[in-house]
Amino acid sequence: MYLLCNNPTTQVHDELIFDVPREELDLLQPLVKETMEQVMTLNVPLVVDAAVGENWGEL
Repeated sequence: MYLLCNNPTTQVHDELIFDVPREELDLLQPLVKETMEQVMTLNVPLVVDAAVGENWGEL
């Protein structure tokens, strides 16, 4: 079990922005992607893209 030090900081339309310590990035990114893609069963795939940047302009 991991205790992660982050929460979504912003939601813009269909995007979530997290402020994540660098040491948690490799663990959190696939966790969020997998969780969001499997949140419910749909007739079409729910595809989640993830990007990393120092600010929103770099995404």
